[in-house]
Amino acid sequence: MDYRQSYEKWLSEPYFDAATKKELEGIKDNDNEIKERFYKELEFGTGGLRGIIGAGTNRMNVYTVRKATQGLANYIIKMKKQDKGVAISFDSRHMSPEFADEAALTLCANGIPVYIFETLRPTPVLSYTVRKLGCVSGINITASHNPPEYNGYKVYWEDGAQITPPHDVEIMKEVAAITDYADCKTVAKEDALKANLYHIVPKEIDDTYTETLKKLVLHPECIEKTAADLKIVYTPLHGTGNIPVRRVLSELGFKNVYVVPEQELPNGDFPTVSYPNPEAAEAFTLGLALAKKVDADLVLANDPDADRLGVYVKDAKTGEYHALTGNMSGCLLADYEIGQMKAVKGSLPKDGALIETIVTTDMAKAIAKYYGVALFECLTGFKFIGQKMLEFEQKKSGTYLFGFEESYGCLIGDYARDKDAVVATMALCEAAAYYKTKNMTLWDAMLALYERYGYYKDGIFSITMKGIEGLNKISSIMDNLRKNPPKQIGDYKVTAVRDYKLDVIKNLETGAETKTGLPSSNVLYYEMEGNTWLCVRPSGTEPKIKLYYGVVGKSLENADELAAALEKKAHELLESM
Repeated sequence: MDYRQSYEKWLSEPYFDAATKKELEGIKDNDNEIKERFYKELEFGTGGLRGIIGAGTNRMNVYTVRKATQGLANYIIKMKKQDKGVAISFDSRHMSPEFADEAALTLCANGIPVYIFETLRPTPVLSYTVRKLGCVSGINITASHNPPEYNGYKVYWEDGAQITPPHDVEIMKEVAAITDYADCKTVAKEDALKANLYHIVPKEIDDTYTETLKKLVLHPECIEKTAADLKIVYTPLHGTGNIPVRRVLSELGFKNVYVVPEQELPNGDFPTVSYPNPEAAEAFTLGLALAKKVDADLVLANDPDADRLGVYVKDAKTGEYHALTGNMSGCLLADYEIGQMKAVKGSLPKDGALIETIVTTDMAKAIAKYYGVALFECLTGFKFIGQKMLEFEQKKSGTYLFGFEESYGCLIGDYARDKDAVVATMALCEAAAYYKTKNMTLWDAMLALYERYGYYKDGIFSITMKGIEGLNKISSIMDNLRKNPPKQIGDYKVTAVRDYKLDVIKNLETGAETKTGLPSSNVLYYEMEGNTWLCVRPSGTEPKIKLYYGVVGKSLENADELAAALEKKAHELLESM
């Protein structure tokens, strides 16, 4: 069926409601818009769905949500785990509550009990709830930091992590097998309630979650000593973090927490930013203005589903606020958590482990070596860190100490299996209190890390390629790089190429080949001289191709220069493809 036929079907069939048909009639003279909406099905990928809200097969709407949920239900029933139920949460985006309810009612129509939050909650709370309630799966309606017109649908498995093999592949097959939207089951909410299938998540979940986080604090005495002086500016960026972050900080005794008023309340339009991404400098414009007004020590921002944390810290010597990348804040927390765990307990577990992704800074390796703990690398995506945590549990070998990825996400503790910006916010405020007792700022602590481990500078840039042509171009670039691997990138000789799709690491000097040891993924990684590296991968959630890179300099200034030069050469490499 071509896109025009699919469009006409949505207009004519009684299954699709009047509002949907009215929206589609409004684009009847725009062939390009019809094509974009109907040229394919919104792909259920390895984590779920993400797309623009609207009518059509290639859009986020109640019908694509039902289809995804019917596929998930079919898989759960095949696994004979339907009695365990599914937990559901949602964020502040447009249509999030409605999509959450549609998913719940499809599951109930299939005889699967659901436990749904009444109001918005952070992503990590969903991960925690799946584990706490013993559910087989979880659904979170969120598009993370995407622009306001987007929404998404993330699927979790019973360990609390987003789905990984074999579950992701099998669920994808079940979703793809549904060829008629009318085959997706649903039920009225009153009937689901009468059947005792539709449940509201108990309020105690929020209490136990908060108490679990508070138990992870290593130096409560430092918080007590500095609480009256430490000043924190925080913004939830119109999302879900406001209540849980303020609650845990308040209960721990932090007294000077200033919330950015313009960004405090949930708002799916995200009116103060072009898109709500804590990686973007514009997300901090209002927070930094407030920080200068109150003379804050640090400025913190969560993305709307509160699984990622952006940070600015004050340099007491100059009064300047420095942005910390995800790599920087991750290393700061990794060193603090592991180092102070050792100081407080006297030693670290013999099988202690630090986990990072393949595109995360190599400073993590230096930290692991310094503390004598194992370092594990996973594919990009925190779900693979969660998968490694599950492996530790199943094999009864390996003690999780800390895990993080360059994209501003980390997890302290093993209560969940996804990155948690609420616990990261709490831990960074604790670290600020600890260093304040040593007459140090967090910026001083960051500089101390560079002096100890080396001047690591890591970066990322992406190129957006929208539409059908964009997808084809991304595919072409990856094919060309795979067939013609560069032997030199800028001033650096390429010493080895890792092709994670083919599961091969090739030493370019000897020709020797070994396996990556990781699941297949469309990722190319170039090892170069001087601990320099470059990695290329298509985004799994957006129409982008992403490039990550890392260098080690002799000073901050030198590292910046090396990184800028490498990024320029990486751009040239892509343009040549």
